[in-house]
Amino acid sequence: MLILRKGRGLRVLEVKQSPGKGRGVFTLKPYRKGDIIEKAPVIIIPKSDLRAIMVTVMVDYFFQWGREGAVALGYGSLFNHSYKPNAEFILKREDTCIHFRALRNIAPGEEVTINYKGKPDRKLPVPFEVVE
Repeated sequence: MLILRKGRGLRVLEVKQSPGKGRGVFTLKPYRKGDIIEKAPVIIIPKSDLRAIMVTVMVDYFFQWGREGAVALGYGSLFNHSYKPNAEFILKREDTCIHFRALRNIAPGEEVTINYKGKPDRKLPVPFEVVE
C-alpha cells in the first residue's frame, strides 16, 4: 500500500515498506536541517485508558503525553525508530499536535526516522531489534 501526502500541490511524503522494519515514511523532496516535515494532530488517550491500549496493536503507535498517551494522526505514528535519527519529534501540548523536524538535511527517497525514546541521542532500549 502506498500513501502519499501532498504539500502545496506536490507529493512530499510516502509510506512504503522499509527493509527489516515494516512500513516507514519516506520523503519525496529534500528537507533542510530545521525544516518541519510533519505537523500531526493527536488523539489524547486518557491515563485511565492506557492500560487497555497496552494489550492491543496500538501499543506500538502511541506517544507518551505526560501521564497520558497520544496517537499521532497523519504520518505521525508511522515514523520508524533509529538510534541515528534524521528527525526529531516535539510535543506541542498547546496545539495538541506533534511536530516532526529534520535534524539534518534529508535527501529525496530517504526514510525519515526518529528516536522513540525522545531525545535524538538517547540510547535507552526498545522492545524490538533495531535495524539501522
